Amino acid sequence: MLERKPAYGPFMHIGINGSGLLARPDLATIVGDIEAAEATGFDSYWLAQTGLVDALMALSAAGPSTSTIRLGTAVIPTWPRHPQALAAQALTAQAATGGRTVLGIGLAHKPSVEGNWKMTWEKPIRHMLDYLDVLTPLLEEGAANVDGEVWSFAGEYARPTTEVPSVMLAALGDQMLKIAGKRTDGTILWCVGPKTLEQQIVPKINEAAASADRPTPSVVCSLPVWVTDNPDEARAIVAKTLTIYGQLPSYRAMLDIEGVEGPADISLIGSADQVREGLAEIASAGATDFTAVIPTPDPDQRAATIEALASAI
Repeated sequence: MLERKPAYGPFMHIGINGSGLLARPDLATIVGDIEAAEATGFDSYWLAQTGLVDALMALSAAGPSTSTIRLGTAVIPTWPRHPQALAAQALTAQAATGGRTVLGIGLAHKPSVEGNWKMTWEKPIRHMLDYLDVLTPLLEEGAANVDGEVWSFAGEYARPTTEVPSVMLAALGDQMLKIAGKRTDGTILWCVGPKTLEQQIVPKINEAAASADRPTPSVVCSLPVWVTDNPDEARAIVAKTLTIYGQLPSYRAMLDIEGVEGPADISLIGSADQVREGLAEIASAGATDFTAVIPTPDPDQRAATIEALASAI
């Protein structure tokens, strides 16, 4: 484990988002990456639900060989998975990981809902409210009786664990932030910078949580991080890879608050000191957690990036 150095700015948990490994999925590689992240001292490890890898199952596979690192989904889209089915998966993962599962869920986006799953994108807010109406009591009590407009379920089952997984919601807009603050443990973000955290995300989710007499929610910020001597080239690669996020309306609105063209402009790219300065700015803006997506394929640059991140633990 790398030696821990003095904190940079306000305290913020640091984790790894290993979703880049899903491009060429290998379960042993994913588990090994999670084990390495724990050994380095990172607080959490996250996987997106994408392609043909089940994020919760992949994280569960690392349960027996790890003991402290939190294991979260960032995020599982709700449209193609009934909340009862997801509750069963999440509780099983919670049992397999000894209580370290964070269930991150989100609506995804209209292009994927209608283009990939051939479903109709309609009433997304009602969709999420009904989803939580079914999911939450199943996780907490093993029973639900909901006759919703979008999602319904009636039944009661034995649970594999009574430890309830933490539930978090991908939320950017006002209505979703209100739901996240009032009904979940926090929000999981992507392509959101410090201005947006300070002006949009943190005050609105905290206000919603306070109005519901809930604890201060977690705010998990995730961005590409790349320690390199050639930041212009690295930024160009990230910009090309993440072009779509500058076009999707929900992300575009957040990038406009930030005053940037695309995700590459708020990514932490440059020297180790610049990465640490970026982390301090994000912590000062109110993020409770930061998870790094490391896009470089170069092993030396990846090692330097991990070292810079670990130095901020």
